[in-house]
Amino acid sequence: MPTGLDHDPDLFRRHPLNPVLSGDDVPQDCTLAFNAGVAKFGGRYVMIFRNDRFRREPALAFTGTSLGLATSDDGVRWTVDPDWRYELADDEVRRAYDPRLTVIDGQAILCFAVDTHHGICGGIARLSESLDVEPVSFSGPDNRNMVLFPRMIAGRYVRLERPFPIYSKGAGDRFDIWCSESPDLAYWGKTRLVLGCERVGWCNDKIGPTAPPIETDSGWLALFHAVDRDDTRRLAGWEDVPWTKRYTVGAMLLDRDDPSKVLAISPRPVMAPDERYPYEIDGFRGSVLFPTGMVLEPGGEVKLYYGASDTVMALATANVEDILAACEPV
Repeated sequence: MPTGLDHDPDLFRRHPLNPVLSGDDVPQDCTLAFNAGVAKFGGRYVMIFRNDRFRREPALAFTGTSLGLATSDDGVRWTVDPDWRYELADDEVRRAYDPRLTVIDGQAILCFAVDTHHGICGGIARLSESLDVEPVSFSGPDNRNMVLFPRMIAGRYVRLERPFPIYSKGAGDRFDIWCSESPDLAYWGKTRLVLGCERVGWCNDKIGPTAPPIETDSGWLALFHAVDRDDTRRLAGWEDVPWTKRYTVGAMLLDRDDPSKVLAISPRPVMAPDERYPYEIDGFRGSVLFPTGMVLEPGGEVKLYYGASDTVMALATANVEDILAACEPV
């Protein structure tokens, strides 16, 4: 069992209106609304969220996934578009999910995971001004959790990613964070390791990139999720199979010119599931925090959007300098 799970419970302040989006807010068929990409685009906040649908009776059964759209003037109160829906399903593709949204040079780019019958891929698509989805590329299996940096670096697009190699270290889910570069969002290469999960002292299962990084004077501030698994511990969840994984949030500072270099990292979680907030503890898979959107506001406030318990979207805020101060040089 990993140690070091102590964290500053007040570094990120949960918004009093949490959850800011739930299945009840969606005018389409929706059970779970979570893991949404969020960015400022076209003069407003835009959220592309994951819409999972389940049948609860007579037994829990998954019935489908799509992506939905919500917009907001203040980043807190959201209006779901009843007509917007993106869904991938054919003879090979099973579903698209876990969207991340990045704006680069005024262009909104969507990353998302794609389940196929032959592995998990990462998809990249452009969003038009009317928010129509125009697919650009799909990775080969098995790669997912892709997030783009919000500007080109040395003339290239850069993404953080989390491959899913089945032989990874010969130890189950020991997955790590890598980065790759592309001239055009379609062809990716120069792949290199950014952070191995063995460098995260409170993780014994896997790590992965979360929200697209934000640029600071010190470098790129990036968050990551870290999973500690204890099979003797039963956490809240809807499924009959015991849920034993807790998802916490770490922070790291990456070099501005070479984001494969970690300059500093938090020695403990900067955010962890908190019993003061029931939506983080109880849900489809309880005790899961999964950040997927990060907006840096004028004045230094960071709005962090995160999926809570694989069920709803929540919002927390912190000062960017406080998050950087939680990281120690490596």
